[in-house]
Amino acid sequence: MPIVWFLPKRNRKKPETGIYECPVYKVLSRSGTLATTGLSTNYCLMLELPSNKESDAWTRAGVAIFLALRY
Repeated sequence: MPIVWFLPKRNRKKPETGIYECPVYKVLSRSGTLATTGLSTNYCLMLELPSNKESDAWTRAGVAIFLALRY
């Protein structure tokens, strides 16, 4: 994944199609302890990636982004 630049916009409307919401994790294991929010402590955010495929195809393939370069 190339470097991502986050540019905040007020009142942005989320596209209904053509986007895969890709989970971003801190380390490759995807595991962590559950926080009081119900999310893993390893989970960071969902990144909207443009795609011409359905989101289910990416989800079934287990596509995710990791911030760690090593295990």
